[in-house]
Amino acid sequence: MARNAHPEVTRRRILDAAQKLFFTKGYEHTTMRDILDELGDLSKGAIYHHFASKETILDALCEEDGQRMKASPIRNDDSLDGLHKMRALIANSVANMPHMRLMGEAYPTLEDPTTLAANLRAWRTTVADMFLELIDAGIEDGSITTDYPREAAEIISLLTNYWLAPTFYPGTQAELRHRVKALALMCDSLGVPLLTDELSDQLADGYAAFLSVDESHTGEATQRSGDDGSAAQ
Repeated sequence: MARNAHPEVTRRRILDAAQKLFFTKGYEHTTMRDILDELGDLSKGAIYHHFASKETILDALCEEDGQRMKASPIRNDDSLDGLHKMRALIANSVANMPHMRLMGEAYPTLEDPTTLAANLRAWRTTVADMFLELIDAGIEDGSITTDYPREAAEIISLLTNYWLAPTFYPGTQAELRHRVKALALMCDSLGVPLLTDELSDQLADGYAAFLSVDESHTGEATQRSGDDGSAAQ
């Protein structure tokens, strides 16, 4: 068989097919065989040449997602002050449904201690550093007044990515909204008035979408169980 002259194209196809299945079937219910079947014309060896497992595929998708956020033109938009850049980044993030769906699929993998530790390092450093850059810019331009720039950046990074996620802290939609209000008060008390009422609603709605995704995956799994005769009688 001829050597693949465009491995980056094959890799992209694998990632796109896997993401489609993760979003429709759920990460937990998708297998490497499913991804192979979705692609149709690739051999098992071709997929495993690029990715050792579906976990490594999800890691690659999350890495791409993080790089897109870091490369956002909002960070270099001179028409916005530091505070409004932070607000715009968060608003864009929660409005980006592929991003939110990917986060929702990735969260259950954090039950693995090694994966959780690596993820925490990323949010504690890369994401917190990005927020710190914008908080420092806000202090310089006068839109933010805080004596705790590093602490605020770390708190915002960790709480928006873990505490608000119903995967870690289950709650109803009303409870999620109350949680976001509590986060807004924390930010205000630190001198970083990040969450307006409108942005708070957007944030709560974005995380509430995880609830419907979890329910849809559970329903699909139950249906498949019934179809193959394995459901309890």
